[in-house]
Amino acid sequence: MSRHLLIAGCGDLGIRLARRLQASDWQVAGLRRNTSVLPSFITPLSADLSRPDTLVSLDRQWDVVIYQATPGQRDESAYRRTYVEGLSNLLDRVRPRRLIFVSSTAVYGQDAGEWVDERSETVPSRFNGRLVLEGEHVALAAAGESLVVRFSGIYGPGREYLLESVRSGTASCRPEPPQWTNRIHADDCAGVLEHLLDLPRPEPVYCASDCRPVARCEVLRWLAERLDVPPPRQLGSGDGGGQGKRIDNRRLLASGFQFQFPDYQHGYGALLS
Repeated sequence: MSRHLLIAGCGDLGIRLARRLQASDWQVAGLRRNTSVLPSFITPLSADLSRPDTLVSLDRQWDVVIYQATPGQRDESAYRRTYVEGLSNLLDRVRPRRLIFVSSTAVYGQDAGEWVDERSETVPSRFNGRLVLEGEHVALAAAGESLVVRFSGIYGPGREYLLESVRSGTASCRPEPPQWTNRIHADDCAGVLEHLLDLPRPEPVYCASDCRPVARCEVLRWLAERLDVPPPRQLGSGDGGGQGKRIDNRRLLASGFQFQFPDYQHGYGALLS
């Protein structure tokens, strides 16, 4: 018997996930304003999450809903429409067996190199983190089984900003004190979502980041060597802001998830090859 998955805000990660599910019993529908970009293995649902009147066709029973909408602009009103109002509008129409809310490690405000995990304090310093966290609260308060996955910096095909900054010579970093970075390959993001579809007795929150938080300078130097370009420009100790944070992914690993790209060398190595 088929099971029904709705990906609300179906973009790159949703398409990657649906591709992984083609040989399974999951029937995948993708909701977005412009459905022409969706491949044939996703059932298109044209709707606007900010307009409740366009969501009237969603009244079927969904086994799982993945909410992964992203704002079209980087301002407070766009983030509120996407992460709070859009999710609330959707939940007024559907009550899935399981809701997976795609969140971000931007919900953490720590900036002195601290380790953080699912139990760490969430006091984000910027509006994006505050509104994503508000969306988490909406998701976790929904009826049924709700869980949140907090992705760190996503990279992969089509998400090659760091590579391009090294190639172009615009990359910079501060050796001391180190600027800690956390990342996850887009294919591993899709893998995490697939893992959470059927995970029995899930925790309410998972941090999804690879197994090696690393200083920004280390990553940039490694990339520069492999691209055979000059090393990144070094900043002084008083430049570059805080030290960032380090994401602990042990809860995700303990649930049985295995990374395809467990660190930046595996992930960027695949991109470069």
